[in-house]
Amino acid sequence: MSTTERPRILVVGGGYVGLYAAKRILKKMRYGEATVTVVDPRSYMTYQPFLPETAAGNISPRHVVVPLRRVLPKAEVLTGRVSTIDQDRKVATVTPLVGEAYELPFDYLVVAMGAVSRTFPVPGLAENGIGMKGVEEAIGLRNHVLEQLDKADSTKDEEARRKALTFVFIGGGFAGAETIGEVEDMARDAAKYYPTVKREDMRFILVDAAPGILPEVGPKLGEWGLEHLKKRGIEVYLGTSMDSCVDGHVVLKNGLEVDSSTIVWTAGVKPNPVLSRFGLPLGPKGHVDVDASLQVKGTDYIWAAGDNAQVPDLAAGKDGAFCPPNAQHALRQAKVLGDNVISGMRGFPQGKYKHANKGAVAGLGLHKGVAMIVFGKKKIKLKGRLAWYFHRAYHGMAVPTWNRKIRVFADWTLGMFLKREVVSLGAMEHPRGEFYDAAAPVTAAAAAKAEAAKADKDKAQTADSSADDRAGAKSEPAKTS
Repeated sequence: MSTTERPRILVVGGGYVGLYAAKRILKKMRYGEATVTVVDPRSYMTYQPFLPETAAGNISPRHVVVPLRRVLPKAEVLTGRVSTIDQDRKVATVTPLVGEAYELPFDYLVVAMGAVSRTFPVPGLAENGIGMKGVEEAIGLRNHVLEQLDKADSTKDEEARRKALTFVFIGGGFAGAETIGEVEDMARDAAKYYPTVKREDMRFILVDAAPGILPEVGPKLGEWGLEHLKKRGIEVYLGTSMDSCVDGHVVLKNGLEVDSSTIVWTAGVKPNPVLSRFGLPLGPKGHVDVDASLQVKGTDYIWAAGDNAQVPDLAAGKDGAFCPPNAQHALRQAKVLGDNVISGMRGFPQGKYKHANKGAVAGLGLHKGVAMIVFGKKKIKLKGRLAWYFHRAYHGMAVPTWNRKIRVFADWTLGMFLKREVVSLGAMEHPRGEFYDAAAPVTAAAAAKAEAAKADKDKAQTADSSADDRAGAKSEPAKTS
């Protein structure tokens, strides 16, 4: 950590807003003007719109993450969590990955903690659900789905086979619809290599409490996406929710009951709950309350943006409207936020954030997608292969750094000529398991048990030997002189 007397700009969170805001501040400030410190539990930023394609194996997991220390070489990057903020003293409490928590003073604060999965008290969800907020979950989902195909192809138990080949997805927004579209695509391809598993044996189920899916692209394109998924054999249940999933037994509110080994939860997000310990003004849903300059209301040294803030949508033209939490707004908010931090540090007026929606794109598997492109007051609606091209072009250019852009486009290019990889590396989740079994010390209880078993075996062998000796003595003929 820096020991200089320069002002410290503390950026809490290294996601989209945190990364780009820190990058903007470093670019705009003069040499030695301040110290920029970024704190995040992970040493990398994840480009979340690519998680469905990562789960399907279209993009390498390492290509959807951006290492913070590489992109922000002039900043301090601390791997840990900010657990509390003392605004009176301007001190943050940082809990590192190892060691005890410590206090970190700051002069200016940027809150960019993002969001976490929004869950409900559904019995069995914590034990059986799989989220889709991080690259680790995307890798885990891919390995898990392919492992279910391995199990189904190897077992004679019809009930276990049926459970392995049933995949339930909760949530019909971008994350849910894109993930089920990509995973179904992958499973369909993978089934070609399993003699006893066909696509007809699999059951894909999408559940949402809303009356439609993909609300971000509008009702017409959402309806097209719904019909497209149904044509691919995906069951869609709208206007309902999941009541429980204990031991993989899924019970929906509409009465449907199925056994599934794969339950993917993508039913929305909520602001990071740690925000409640920062003493900041929060909105009704837990977002930090900011004005149009992205400055936290009631302060002159704290800014917030992205998924953890409710940012007024000036382009909407109506009071009470807030910007939707997507990558399009996060990128532009981060730039305005960075400029305003520099302006606030120098005593200049703050700029306001205003950005009109440019549309939305969604991929539903290879060569399939929907897109709504906004040009002024005109909306262009696309579907199918052309929409998929727009989806890839937009996100391919939006992913941070040219290093990652090139790697992602290289993955896509190779995918045009090479077959999709369908290898499950589930053992990666417990890489030391096999070695531990070989090297684990024998516990006293296990040693005693093994010794008792050996003693019983020796006793049995002794008894058998004695019995053989007695039988031999009886059968031996008498000797004559």
